[in-house]
Amino acid sequence: MADLTFNTAAGAVVDRSLLILYLNTGTAAAPVWSAIGKRVEDSSLEYDWGDESKTDIFGNTYTTMKKPVITQTFDPCELDSGDVAQVKIWNMSVKDQDVAAMTNNDLLVVHAYAGTANTAVFAERYSSCMVKPSGLGGSANVGMPIDVTYGGTRTQGTATVADGVVTFTAA
Repeated sequence: MADLTFNTAAGAVVDRSLLILYLNTGTAAAPVWSAIGKRVEDSSLEYDWGDESKTDIFGNTYTTMKKPVITQTFDPCELDSGDVAQVKIWNMSVKDQDVAAMTNNDLLVVHAYAGTANTAVFAERYSSCMVKPSGLGGSANVGMPIDVTYGGTRTQGTATVADGVVTFTAA
């Protein structure tokens, strides 16, 4: 895939709403992409590259690193019946405690700031991700903080977003 440019105005920072994680709430054959993170104020992908530096007996330093383990936390994440992704996560984890389902989620990261705005933005699909609540409760509202670990096959491509419907096309 060729290098991309940001589709935002020069000198302007990229708005956080242009980086969205979607959970497939449909099927593998007919995915329905539902956003994760409604009511969340702050969330970011964390990259652990497993880097290590060593200095040999001559004083030369060498560094190695691996493909990253990518994690993301959504907290607070207050329960909302209109949040399709959250309802699916609640059912597979709180109601069913289905560990196999929790570790086998299809996720799509849409970088709406890179590529051609809304028509062909950069996206990466991960085929087998862990999505798990880290708690349930709260003082005024019931929250369900969610931890995500990206896994499985990473497929790069583009996404289109039109009228709230996300379509992914592999590169």
